[in-house]
Amino acid sequence: MKKPAGKAVKSSAKKPARRLSHLDVLGNARMVDVGGKPESRREAVAEATVVMDEATWALVAAKEIPKGDVLSAARLAGIMAGKRTPDLIPLCHPLLLSQVDLTFQATHAGAGAIALRILAVARCSGQTGVEMEAMTAAAVSALTVYDMCKAVDRWMEIREVRLLEKRGGKSGTLRRPGC
Repeated sequence: MKKPAGKAVKSSAKKPARRLSHLDVLGNARMVDVGGKPESRREAVAEATVVMDEATWALVAAKEIPKGDVLSAARLAGIMAGKRTPDLIPLCHPLLLSQVDLTFQATHAGAGAIALRILAVARCSGQTGVEMEAMTAAAVSALTVYDMCKAVDRWMEIREVRLLEKRGGKSGTLRRPGC
């Protein structure tokens, strides 16, 4: 589109855009070199939410889903996924995780629904953060809940896969506002 003659076009940006660390100057994907960064204790907390019918939750809580113990399987799947994150997400660094832990909390979501909140915590000592490992663990755990319950409740929803908190490294502790 042609600029109107005699009128200056102002940028709405208040500061220059940050260059993405996973792109080189030509825009090609690259792995970030973290070799010069100091090692520190890292932790990230992520969540995913699965919304299901109350009747489905009753079967899950009673361990009566035909495929088996849903929460045990979802916990194990989340731990395994956190450990395999660099195999799933391009350019993620392989990390020696010291812990991946998942917890579950069910609350009423109105209109005969239950919201199952999955919290995933990933920890390591390393040169880069564990946010992707925590988010991968939460997401795969939620997908496992869906897979194990889909024969009973096809309209479950997976919502709000997101990072809640991270600790360690140069930026220290960051928390999602309102969480």
